[in-house]
Amino acid sequence: MANVILKNFTKKFKDVTAVDNVNLEIKDKEFAVLVGPSGCGKTTTLRAIAGLEEVTSGEIYIGDRLVNDVQPKDRDIAMVFQNYALYPHMDVYNNMAFGLKLRKFPKKEIDQRVQEAAEILGIENLLDRKPKQLSGGQRQRVAVGRAIVRKPKVFLFDEPLSNLDAKLRVAMRAEISKLHRRLEATIIYVTHDQVEAMTMANRIFIMNDGRLQQSGSPLEVYKKPANKFVAGFIGSPAMNFIDSKIIKENGDYFIDAESFKVKLPQSFYSKISAYEGKEVIFGVRPEDIHDKKFFSEASPSNTLKVKVDVIEPLGAEVFIYLACGKHSLIGKMDTRTQVEVEQNMEVVVDMEKTHIFDPKTLLTIV
Repeated sequence: MANVILKNFTKKFKDVTAVDNVNLEIKDKEFAVLVGPSGCGKTTTLRAIAGLEEVTSGEIYIGDRLVNDVQPKDRDIAMVFQNYALYPHMDVYNNMAFGLKLRKFPKKEIDQRVQEAAEILGIENLLDRKPKQLSGGQRQRVAVGRAIVRKPKVFLFDEPLSNLDAKLRVAMRAEISKLHRRLEATIIYVTHDQVEAMTMANRIFIMNDGRLQQSGSPLEVYKKPANKFVAGFIGSPAMNFIDSKIIKENGDYFIDAESFKVKLPQSFYSKISAYEGKEVIFGVRPEDIHDKKFFSEASPSNTLKVKVDVIEPLGAEVFIYLACGKHSLIGKMDTRTQVEVEQNMEVVVDMEKTHIFDPKTLLTIV
């Protein structure tokens, strides 16, 4: 296997900059996920690594080899596409073997590789079927199997689960994660689904508007987002953002949002002192808003009086949409919370887990 390095990579389509000066390094045997909204440049980046898009400027390395001018077939990569791209007239065996036949592999080695990949993916009993006889999940396994038989340095996955239903997506996420551990492969996986990114990746690369916003482990980007975009993109439901002001009273700092006022932790003070009296964006995740009845660290300085707008029960948890003056919040609570629409309640914010952003740069202050 091999690492993949992009240095100052830029891709333009005429006057449109799809990817703008991206630098990243994906380590050998790492499961890296490029994630972001539609149009952020993640698929263009993947296609450039594969050699399907020309590089406008910058360098792409696979292992120690500069591959800017290397043909896709000579890059020692295998790509799994969103639409499977299976040959309808061939059975599963021949779909998986086709690339090896083109490269003039011996028949015995082709058979060995196909059987081995089929066993890994649990599709040994499907080898004589045509694609039209397969379910969506089975077709996806065949597409992955076609990549496995190549034994490439790098596997590239372009939103491979987006055509599957929700239940099958969850199952296939686990299958691909197990496959990564078994093959000890370098995998670069593109998705717009942050849940896929969080559950599968060793490291996430978050993109927006053609630029790399942040990279790190799933928990790192969740707990310490670099900016407002990352904070809002990672996590479900999305983080609550409230325009507010930092004020100081009796030596303590508070978030003043007009409709409510909450005290900030002392651990924040050194970073927020320069923002005293200034506008900021206060961020709190839905899971850090708790029913006062079931949160032991409640105090007047972190408690909000709210009204229930909407309730979305989800079995083990419930999303509660709350109105606090002119502000709207979402709380993610467990089912012990029994409330009704239009009812007033008190909620507690876990202030140690909140975030503050600069309203001009949108960078994280703390």
